[in-house]
Amino acid sequence: MSTVQSGAAERRPAPGHRPQSARSPVRRRPLTASRRENRAGLAFVTPTFVVVLVVVVLPILWTVLLAFQHAKLVDIQGMGLFGNWSLDNFSLVFGSAGFWSSLTTTLAYTAGGTAGSVLLGLVAALALRRPFRGRGLLRGAMLLPYVAPVVAVAFVWEVALSPQYGIVNDWGRRLFGWDDPLAFLSTRQYEVALFGWHFGIPLALLTVIAFECWRYFPFAFLFILARLQAVPDGLEEAAKVDGATPLQRFRHVVLPQLMPVIALLCVLRGIMTFNKFDDVYLLTGGGAGTDVAAIRVYDFLTARYDVGAAAAQALVLAAVLMVLLGLYFTFFGKKVQEESS
Repeated sequence: MSTVQSGAAERRPAPGHRPQSARSPVRRRPLTASRRENRAGLAFVTPTFVVVLVVVVLPILWTVLLAFQHAKLVDIQGMGLFGNWSLDNFSLVFGSAGFWSSLTTTLAYTAGGTAGSVLLGLVAALALRRPFRGRGLLRGAMLLPYVAPVVAVAFVWEVALSPQYGIVNDWGRRLFGWDDPLAFLSTRQYEVALFGWHFGIPLALLTVIAFECWRYFPFAFLFILARLQAVPDGLEEAAKVDGATPLQRFRHVVLPQLMPVIALLCVLRGIMTFNKFDDVYLLTGGGAGTDVAAIRVYDFLTARYDVGAAAAQALVLAAVLMVLLGLYFTFFGKKVQEESS
């Protein structure tokens, strides 16, 4: 009996003791405003970070790994992350025929396409700056080359420049007296006589550069026109009262206001044009002296089925582009900031 009573006494709760289920929940400290903002910021940034990681970072890392391995297209599925690393792909790229000429062609194509598109966009923006009847319709028509499908506009240019039935050669024979039609898209060097001097011009390369300028000048037109709308009218009015000519007003008033936008356009268009593939491939297929570097990467991948060499070529192009951008920001970035301030 005493044993039962002692066991019951041990199971009886002590005075003031509450069961576990009856205890009050632990109170957490309230979140401060800064912690709530940090959590909200992480919630907004996380989807973007995941997309960039999957779409940008992982393919770049995979390209770097492939550039240092012997990777053929038929072996790509069974390859691991790490294999027999070597520099043979880079030796193949630098030692291949036409690499340096292709790089020179790419630089010329980039410089001509970037400068021409930005210059045409500047001229178009200045021409359509002041209000007149039909300005809105004309502004909309300016965007047609940029928004039209590249396959459609490339086909139109091929038909217009055809030596057999192209309208450009027809106009040339009628207006300029051309004796023979010109094959704009298949002539590497065309001999021109001027003041007794004979020299050759890269006709096909100049044609694809002209196409690049025509197709992408609306991109620069939109940026420059938006900046022109923000330029105060009082600045030009004051310069006009002081007796400045239109050229002087443009040089000393309007152009400094546009320099930051023009610098940004040069960087963006330079990057886009340097990596351009579809325009040149649709027009010439990379022939007649238009073998830009992006087409060589495509040839390594499709003609030779050499994924490693194609990845190495892509890394070389990325390195060249980084060097060019570094030189630009080193020598011209500070000057542009000084002129715009």
